[in-house]
Amino acid sequence: MKKTLLILVALVLMIAQGLFRAQAANAKFQLPAVSDIAMYQVNPRVFAPSNSLNAVAARIDSISALGVNVMWVMPIYPIGKEKSKNSPYSISDYKAIAPEFGTINDFKHLVQVCHEHGMGIILDWVANHTAWDNVWMKDHKDWYTQDENGNVIYPAHTDWTDVADLNYDNREMRAAMIDAMKFWIVNCGIDGFRCDVADGVPADFWKEAIDELRKAAGNRDIVMLAEGSRPDNFTVGGFDMNYGWAYKSDLVKVWKGAPAYDLFSSDRKEYEPLPKGKVKMRFTTNHDQATQASTVTEFTNQHGAMAAYVATIFPHGGALIYGSQEVGYDKTINFFKYVPVDWTAHPEVYREYQKLIGLYNKYSALRKGELIPYPDRDVMAFMKTDASGDFLVLVNVRNAAHTFDLPQQWAGHAVDNVYTGKSMKLASKVNLKPFQYFILKAK
Repeated sequence: MKKTLLILVALVLMIAQGLFRAQAANAKFQLPAVSDIAMYQVNPRVFAPSNSLNAVAARIDSISALGVNVMWVMPIYPIGKEKSKNSPYSISDYKAIAPEFGTINDFKHLVQVCHEHGMGIILDWVANHTAWDNVWMKDHKDWYTQDENGNVIYPAHTDWTDVADLNYDNREMRAAMIDAMKFWIVNCGIDGFRCDVADGVPADFWKEAIDELRKAAGNRDIVMLAEGSRPDNFTVGGFDMNYGWAYKSDLVKVWKGAPAYDLFSSDRKEYEPLPKGKVKMRFTTNHDQATQASTVTEFTNQHGAMAAYVATIFPHGGALIYGSQEVGYDKTINFFKYVPVDWTAHPEVYREYQKLIGLYNKYSALRKGELIPYPDRDVMAFMKTDASGDFLVLVNVRNAAHTFDLPQQWAGHAVDNVYTGKSMKLASKVNLKPFQYFILKAK
């Protein structure tokens, strides 16, 4: 009896200690400013076939060492069985976790270790639709969009037959959606959401939801990322970030032969309408695009993939890296099923991403300084400047050597190559090997 009592006391103390650690980590953690975010996207299905939340937590040191400061976790909720395609974006219960991924305590542990490593954590949220066997369907059919015969329909103009479209004219549904989102902010201490198909949901709902979520977070900051490109994501909805879809599309066109200077026009078109302080998330891939091609094939080879990443994150920040990029994964990834990734592969690629994200973090000019373009057809060349210094970024966007004529401001000047750590004096031209890049700081 005495032994049993001692065991129970020990268990209580262990639980209390764990709770204290989690509360301390959450209280100490400070979410970075939106303009300083370097985000890592987690597809749990590349980490393990089961208990993947624990597998992600086990890799936290490696993920954190990349220099990222926010983790975005794809949907981990129970997946619908009716009309199922096994998509994590077909959710049957907004307030639970699928056994495939783990338990609520596993997720709370992941939140804790992220905060202990100085990283925020946001969850993917699907507000546009639910699974057909979502817990709401049985008692609240009126929460769903219906045809003229009263049949619930899947989202219009899509082939998403595994999900049922939600009706945002229904105030009760809106309230239930906000309540479900608040559950993860309050009960698990997450730092915001990436909102799927945000353009498919009325902006006035996002305004209402985001206001409520910021209140629920108390004195903690949260970040809200919209998967969308509508201006009212920002002007009405209150999102902090949305997708740089057009920039990624133009980046691929440049790799196929379009002029490198087109990227400056693309950047300008995305940023000119943005309210001050808002950010476009920039990426070379994500879970959707990785189903079609890896960065290694889409951008010719691994050298091309790295050059594309430099051309993506340094013009205007908003950096994203999709889990698997850092090991040079060269195949497609179907996020509807488990896809094993060898996390020990290509350590040189990991180190290159680590170094680039490290420079992004170290020098504010590289992520949010003033952009001064030097238009060229084959070399993306630009200056970034702020109080942290003046930087010249040169990216050969071709799989062939090219020579770039330096602007007078840089020709003949001494610079530090901040990637290699070596100093050099520039001539009037710079020769670049295929897909070579330079990140140079004026002395």
